[in-house]
Amino acid sequence: MIKAGAIDKGMFLLLKNDPHLVVEREFVNPGKGSAFVRLKLKNLITGQALRETMKTQDNVEEATVTEKGCQYLYADPEAYHFMDVETFEQFTVPFAGFEDKQLFMIEGDTYKVVVWDEKPIDVKVPYKMIYTVTEASEGIKGDTVTKTTKPVKVETGLVVRVPLFIKEGERIMVNTETKEYVERVNS
Repeated sequence: MIKAGAIDKGMFLLLKNDPHLVVEREFVNPGKGSAFVRLKLKNLITGQALRETMKTQDNVEEATVTEKGCQYLYADPEAYHFMDVETFEQFTVPFAGFEDKQLFMIEGDTYKVVVWDEKPIDVKVPYKMIYTVTEASEGIKGDTVTKTTKPVKVETGLVVRVPLFIKEGERIMVNTETKEYVERVNS
């Protein structure tokens, strides 16, 4: 058990017999009355969002999860396929709730898979990742005064707005939480 006041973003909690990931946390200390936390949670079984408000002294059960390094093999229409890098055991993670993860995962790369009750429930993608631009239109010459951007497509199918100087074949760093361009990467 953990006090609600000690809950932080990224923690796993067990609510209504399902594991939930804390997506947002806001601490509120009103002038009168006791302090409380507002939480935005993601059900890791159904993918549904949940909002909860709890007094800071309330007890909440923390979900016991483990993370294991797994190599992303491929995706089919229903699930992601991974291989545990230690045991070489292959398993699947259903798309439900994780459809957007495919836009960030590169086949052959290793990611952390979160396991609860012997069942994979989440895939952790790094905060920033490097991708190769596969499709890019030409920028308009002379349009450098403003921060003009253009859309490009990277190897995973993700479309990112980048500065005009980015060309096909170049490598760029992308923030995986905001889907925004960070910088060009020189190989």
